[in-house]
Amino acid sequence: MLDHLITHDDSLRMVPTDRNELTAAVGQLHEELRSLSEGTDPARTRVLTRWIGIAQMCLGNHDEARTFLRQSLDIVATIGNSRAVVATGLNLGDAHRYAGDAQSADALYRSALNTARSQHPELLDYALQHTGKHLMERGDLAGAQGHLQEALRLRIAKGDAELVESTQAALDRVELLISQTGAAAASPPAPGQWSRQWTAWLQSRTTARTSSQWALDLPALRNAVAGLTAHQRVHPRHLRDESFPSVLLAAMEEEAEKAVAANGYLHNGKWNAAVGDAANHFAEQVDLATVVARSTGLDVEPPHTAVYIAYEEGQHLDFHLDEFGFGEANLLLCLKHDRPTGASRVSTTVFINADGYLECELAAGDCVVFDGALTPHGRTPLSAGEAITLISFGFRARDSAPRTLTGLPPIPV
Repeated sequence: MLDHLITHDDSLRMVPTDRNELTAAVGQLHEELRSLSEGTDPARTRVLTRWIGIAQMCLGNHDEARTFLRQSLDIVATIGNSRAVVATGLNLGDAHRYAGDAQSADALYRSALNTARSQHPELLDYALQHTGKHLMERGDLAGAQGHLQEALRLRIAKGDAELVESTQAALDRVELLISQTGAAAASPPAPGQWSRQWTAWLQSRTTARTSSQWALDLPALRNAVAGLTAHQRVHPRHLRDESFPSVLLAAMEEEAEKAVAANGYLHNGKWNAAVGDAANHFAEQVDLATVVARSTGLDVEPPHTAVYIAYEEGQHLDFHLDEFGFGEANLLLCLKHDRPTGASRVSTTVFINADGYLECELAAGDCVVFDGALTPHGRTPLSAGEAITLISFGFRARDSAPRTLTGLPPIPV
């Protein structure tokens, strides 16, 4: 609607091509918005408020931009247009970023990125591009580079030269900033940043969405992942015969369903929810530390943290590394796996190691133990009619000081 009046400056932020002309155009949109009758299709109100917000952002009127873009986002959320929620959420993230509110911007970008990955892959390149620019401005240059490299790969596949050029320009700027930082860019990152940067690098080179792509992706990953594998204290093991008490599993499944419905939050393309009494009771009654030690040889303390995880039809989890704080060992226990009748393939937990890919199909009562901080892992997409509920427990090793980055492989370039 106003694309011809907007361009990008040297820092890749949107600015007017002609300030007076854009201001006049905004006035016309305001006039149309005021003249809408009460019964007007809310989709038109959404379009007008969105473009007024974008224009005000370009003009530097940050409060007005955030007000109108929030109104537009509320409209699309109410009418259930999840595709427009992604697009408008990115715009509102930009408005907060331009205003200097990095925390609000980060939450909006992450939400849009998660929704794009799980529901609208055709918008994923846009979400990656906006998030990449945000990370660049925050100084997370490796994270920005990873997001923009993934966006570039998607846009090359789309075959849209204009989109490719836009992402390449952003990537060129990030790489220039990396070169200018010199030794500072090479200094060791904090543990959380290290995990996020490794995740961004992994996701720029492969995806859990398409298993047919894995064989093509592996040569570029093998050497880098081998460096991680060498430091793992726990290698992935699929445990099928633990015979956990069925009554305790059923109680956790019921608690997880209620927790996700009431307070679940979307995280990395799936639903997470806090555990409650049923999970705590299970951990008290079952010696999970012994289960981990017996299957891996690593002596661990009782679990110090846990979270419920739920996947719906079409959702997946792309390859990533967990934060260090989760511990040296994870135990992922399946509480429910509804499988469609006659499906040729169901969703699996998948790991990358130096030898290739390991898939684990988890049924209720099955579990897998692994070192989530050093093992790239994810989940393949759920097919029609499929649903999965899990609980993930985190364990710390008894015989070691807190894990640090000393000696661990740096983020590849």
